[in-house]
Amino acid sequence: MALADWFTLRSPLDIDGEGVRLRPYHASDYPEWAELRAASRAFLQPWEPTWPADDLTRTGFRRRMHAYQRDADLGVGFTFLVFRHSDGAMTGGISLSNVRRGVAMTGNVGYWSGQAFARQGHTLAAVRALSHFAFGRLGLHRLEAACVPENEASKTLLLRAGFAHEGRASAYLKINGKWRDHLLFGLVAPEVRTDVS
Repeated sequence: MALADWFTLRSPLDIDGEGVRLRPYHASDYPEWAELRAASRAFLQPWEPTWPADDLTRTGFRRRMHAYQRDADLGVGFTFLVFRHSDGAMTGGISLSNVRRGVAMTGNVGYWSGQAFARQGHTLAAVRALSHFAFGRLGLHRLEAACVPENEASKTLLLRAGFAHEGRASAYLKINGKWRDHLLFGLVAPEVRTDVS
């Protein structure tokens, strides 16, 4: 089966994890998404790129959805919202971006959590579920993630999800309007992991 065939409307791209479900954005998600992002703005802004002026508008949301669908159609990115199993509440989002095949077989993991749901294990469960999807269904070899050095919660989450701290990159990403150093983390597919002393 071709990669694009996996992501048709007849085969929804939903991923179940421990206590959470990941699924692509739907137009009907806009009100809950906008409310969660707006309520979490001060909490999220130190760790994210500067938000566009129309970020929380329905137009901005549609633009996101179209970009995410295009990436999925091309097989280069997969973006999901995260929902809690117990009550269906939206807790945040997660993405696998910059998927590279050929000799790399890798992608970048990024995520966000609404402030009301932070440090409750939902994002950790989402990262683990996304990793399983990437190594299983997509057949990738390696995942990469990064966070600013001051983001202790993100560092801890990545280590708990099995990622290894691999180094530091200077002026790696433009976060909240400034080029920031990032700590780099990597996770290799379990069946090919090598532990070299």
